[in-house]
Amino acid sequence: MAKKEETINIDGIDYKLSELSQECKDELVSLQFCETELVSLAAKMAVTSTAKVAYQNAVKALLENDKTKH
Repeated sequence: MAKKEETINIDGIDYKLSELSQECKDELVSLQFCETELVSLAAKMAVTSTAKVAYQNAVKALLENDKTKH
């Protein structure tokens, strides 16, 4: 059974990794790193946005509570 050669699809075109220049492979590694970082940052944004809403709600509740004390 023949081993299937690894390819990468860019803009609908398959490229054999073995035929790419080292410079192109290096750029692909950098691109993968950036994509991974964007996923990580998106997750951090989601967590931070959720925390922000919770803090806003806590402040509103405290302000309402302070209003009723006066």
